[in-house]
Amino acid sequence: MKVLANDGISKSGIKALEAGGFEVITTTVAQEQLINYINQNQVTVLLVRSATTVRKDLIDACPSLKIIGRGGVGMDNIDVDYAKAKGLHVINTPAASSQSVAELVFAHLFSGVRFLHDANRSMPLDGDSKFGALKKAYAKGVELRGKTLGIVGFGRIGQEVAKIGLGVGMKVVATDNFIDSATISVDIFDGQSIKVEIKAIDFDELLAQSDFITVHVPAQKDYLIGKAELAKMKNGVAIINAARGGVIDEVALIDALEAGTVAFAGLDTFENEPKPAVKVLMNPSVSLTPHIGAATNEAQDRIGTELASQIISILK
Repeated sequence: MKVLANDGISKSGIKALEAGGFEVITTTVAQEQLINYINQNQVTVLLVRSATTVRKDLIDACPSLKIIGRGGVGMDNIDVDYAKAKGLHVINTPAASSQSVAELVFAHLFSGVRFLHDANRSMPLDGDSKFGALKKAYAKGVELRGKTLGIVGFGRIGQEVAKIGLGVGMKVVATDNFIDSATISVDIFDGQSIKVEIKAIDFDELLAQSDFITVHVPAQKDYLIGKAELAKMKNGVAIINAARGGVIDEVALIDALEAGTVAFAGLDTFENEPKPAVKVLMNPSVSLTPHIGAATNEAQDRIGTELASQIISILK
């Protein structure tokens, strides 16, 4: 049986699948050529990340498919319900990348509070001639310790973010439509840990309380955070989005950044991927990454082996 990992898979995942008797194809096939390729090669399992979409037309046109797998959490690029109704198995790896995404959130937070994202642009250009001026410009950083971190979406990733926030010494508040509370275990060292219960609060209450807000929700039909929500936040708040593009109204966000009501933003996902808006890319108060939340070696190893395990369990 053949597995097409169209958006790639880790070496550990390939080894596990080959050991299970599968042939693994890592050729990246263009979206418009995917149906023909699957049919010509009688592919049984299609694995994707975020680049490839699996819609009704592909599902209908590819009778050899038995499994569609998503390396990661979000499944919005797959017509999941339709695939299941047609008898296909749809799998993903919801826990594999949680820690990687959470660490990226704090990479953006630490970058923002100490202006690293802007300093790393300015120092190569003016560090030798305007060192004193740059030192003065970046001399008003703040500490994360003691500040309030608001987590919107308190699932696996949100809870991993909470662990780091608590470890840093932040007050953590969270809101979620489905989770009322969660007990967060913060590992310290030598097998020791502390447990903290966090009860979910109202969304508007979180907006009003938080010094920093990070969003961890699935793709939305409408903006979760727009002009009205930004108006409810503290003056000088910072916002991180490592979830999905379209969760935050980028036009409203840029307006708030230019007005100074939002101090900075960290964006890993964008409304118009893979061509983010130029005003977002050029704003000096935005820390930018190109949708790499799950892109660590450790996460990709976990994703690959978890997908392999599920595939072998289903088909073998």
